[in-house]
Amino acid sequence: MNDAREEEAGGVGGAGGGLRGDPVRGTAHGTASVPLSVLDLVTVGEGGTATDALRTSVALARLAEDRGYHRHWVAEHHSMPGVASSAPAVILAHLAARTDRIRLGSGGVMLPNHAPLVIAEQFGTLEALAPGRIDLGLGRAPGTDGATAAALRRTARAGEGAEDFPQQVAELTRFLDDDFPDGHPYARIHAVPGPVQGPASRPPVWLLGSSGFSARLAGALGLPFAFAHHFSARNTVPALELYRDAFRPSAALAAPYALIGVAALAADDEREARRQVLTGALSMLRLRSGRPGLIPTPEEAEAYAFTPLEREFADGWLSTIVHGTPDAVRTGLDELVKRTGADELMLTSNVHSGAARLRSYELVADAYGLPRSGA
Repeated sequence: MNDAREEEAGGVGGAGGGLRGDPVRGTAHGTASVPLSVLDLVTVGEGGTATDALRTSVALARLAEDRGYHRHWVAEHHSMPGVASSAPAVILAHLAARTDRIRLGSGGVMLPNHAPLVIAEQFGTLEALAPGRIDLGLGRAPGTDGATAAALRRTARAGEGAEDFPQQVAELTRFLDDDFPDGHPYARIHAVPGPVQGPASRPPVWLLGSSGFSARLAGALGLPFAFAHHFSARNTVPALELYRDAFRPSAALAAPYALIGVAALAADDEREARRQVLTGALSMLRLRSGRPGLIPTPEEAEAYAFTPLEREFADGWLSTIVHGTPDAVRTGLDELVKRTGADELMLTSNVHSGAARLRSYELVADAYGLPRSGA
């Protein structure tokens, strides 16, 4: 894997578009013990539009860059009205044109939904646009329900694609490196932009997961690993242990590197934080009940008459979200790092208000004393 290289002219990323340094490991700033990053689902709140959500994503990426967050990822989802991130490569190109330094990537692309060559060319294009700033995170889940997955993949066979994930990852990596062996059916096929055009950086590949499968695979391949703690908290420590135990050094990575996605929301007071995160809990309840929709307002969430079973679900969901005042969120995140040994925290805040999300990332940055880029 090639290191990120500084470019004389940084493409759409501006003069600072290409960055020197480790393409995987970040640097902690302020009093944070590990690098802090952003996972953005481009959430659409009731009364808002996808255009509003995408504008918030640009504002968030700029804020994250200014305050020293290490990377900003967007995640592929489909057929969910409250999420506008169905096309990660398109969103990332938009964000790359409006930022200069922050790493941008997919958290992740759901590889079984796509031909590996298509993803290699999409992310080769992104790397050409913003050299040294692109991450390619891969997941094996569909990012949606079974019927939508069938529409995406043009097959009704449940699970098709996911079982071939290791082979798909290997094929994608070959396209990125342009190194299929002689005699391979794809030996004369080249992903462009790519190495066939001359020396170039290429995005590091990450594996994402919420169970042990991708943890073991990432370890065996010597790749960085991102775990979805924000919706699979019970499996976090076991999965990270599997990853570290399975890890074999590779050209990509000499030692294990694991980040975890964390649901977190800081507000000026505890009550406001609770009001905001309840909107995400109700949205997830409706999604899990087969009634997906836009993220409800705090007023709607507070007025909602939860049944006992629904209240149990909502309370369980809320228990995994680090929320409250900035000091409380900082304490919760620090405890999570100690408990899991995570090398990086990627914060996500899927609530109704874009303003509340932006405010949260600002407050967390202040709580850790992250310097502004101009300081």
